[in-house]
Amino acid sequence: MTDRHLGGIKVRHLYKIFGPNAKTYVDAVEKGLSKAELNDRHAHVLGLRDINIEIPSGCIQVIMGLSGSGKSTLIRHINRLVDPTAGEVLVDGVDVVKMNDAELRDFRRHQTAMVFQKFALLPHRNVLENTIFGLEVQGVPRARGVDIAMQWLERVGLKGFERKYPNQLSGGMQQRVGLARALSNDAPVLLMDEAYSALDPLIRMDMQTVLLDIQKEINKTIVFITHDLDEALRLGDQIAILRDGEIIQQGTSQDIVLRPADAYVANFVKEVNRGRVVHVEAVMTPLRPDTPATEMTITAGTTIEEAVRVLSPQADGDVTVIAASGEPLGLVTFRQLAGAMVNADDLPKRQGTGGAAT
Repeated sequence: MTDRHLGGIKVRHLYKIFGPNAKTYVDAVEKGLSKAELNDRHAHVLGLRDINIEIPSGCIQVIMGLSGSGKSTLIRHINRLVDPTAGEVLVDGVDVVKMNDAELRDFRRHQTAMVFQKFALLPHRNVLENTIFGLEVQGVPRARGVDIAMQWLERVGLKGFERKYPNQLSGGMQQRVGLARALSNDAPVLLMDEAYSALDPLIRMDMQTVLLDIQKEINKTIVFITHDLDEALRLGDQIAILRDGEIIQQGTSQDIVLRPADAYVANFVKEVNRGRVVHVEAVMTPLRPDTPATEMTITAGTTIEEAVRVLSPQADGDVTVIAASGEPLGLVTFRQLAGAMVNADDLPKRQGTGGAAT
């Protein structure tokens, strides 16, 4: 793999209107013309309204929302499969929107890779030939390309299947081929558009684990589209929730679960298993200067569910929550942790920033 790293992705004031005179209505949409009004009055469809997202290098950014929310339209702006009506898409400080045809081809070949929902494998090519396809487009010598492709096929668990054809593989195995093909390109940005939504639940969980394990090694900037909140919470370093082409809330999994921006987001998160998402520091009582730390400790960033497994139900008294550096941060009890897993009222009520932030 190369040592090429991106500074990240910045989407600024992005608008997408579908229709023959799209640019004519940007100003009206900026001033508040709704999606329904735009369609009823002018027969144009609002895809995205004033999208602002900043994605740091090496981050998994999840974009989620229901069907028609604009999430797939948004991800396709990053590699300009869709042209915006207005706005900027900066990748490593370069505006993709302003690239000419040659620059765009080079950008797509070397700086982005995409994993699709429907796998998008070439049926007449076997697993190895599908995996090497992007490297062929880049002009990588055949022998080198085979070495790279075989490394990634082994990494995603497909060693020994390189001569099989797509119709001989399960859905999960086909998606592993798609992932291996994208990773073989060694592009700094990996775009995944509902990549796992066609998979059965257990296979889907397995593929999530594969992605998280690989990300620890490759540290790519990943934009992951999903309509599944549990998947978003498990994968996302950052999450953006879309509705009708607008960002309703951005933040970490903690922000989304503990501080939903409005009733729409609150309805999304009401059935979430909080124990798998919320960290112990959300439950702890901050440590006062005159309060001594306890002998039993647990590290900040540990989920409530993990903490409950570690701490014996018979544990009596306080447990100190410590930072990675070892600095004591606060105190928590087993009863607090167990209560917070099943009752949102046991979580502290905090003031949040609410809606979209950049």
